[in-house]
Amino acid sequence: MRIEAYTQVQQAYNSSKIQRGQNVTRKGPIDQVHISSAGMDMQVAKASVNAASDIRYDKVEPLKKAINEGTYNVSGESFAEKLLAKYEELG
Repeated sequence: MRIEAYTQVQQAYNSSKIQRGQNVTRKGPIDQVHISSAGMDMQVAKASVNAASDIRYDKVEPLKKAINEGTYNVSGESFAEKLLAKYEELG
C-alpha cells in the first residue's frame, strides 16, 4: 500500500473543507418546508390518538366486576357461533 497516495488524497480533501469560523454566503434559493393545513390536522389527530388510553375502562370495569362476583355468564351457544364465525373468516 502506498502511504504517499493516501496523504495526497487527505491533503486534497482538507484543502476543500470550509474552515470553522468562516462566514459562508449562499447564492440561490434557500430550502423551505411548508406543512399544509391538512397535514397539520393530521398531526393534531395523531397526537390525540397517542394521548388516548388503549383500554376502554367504561367497557372493562363492568366485566371485571361481574367476573369477580361470579355473575358473568357466557352462553355456550353464543360462544360456539362466534368461534365458528371467526374460523370461517380466517378461511
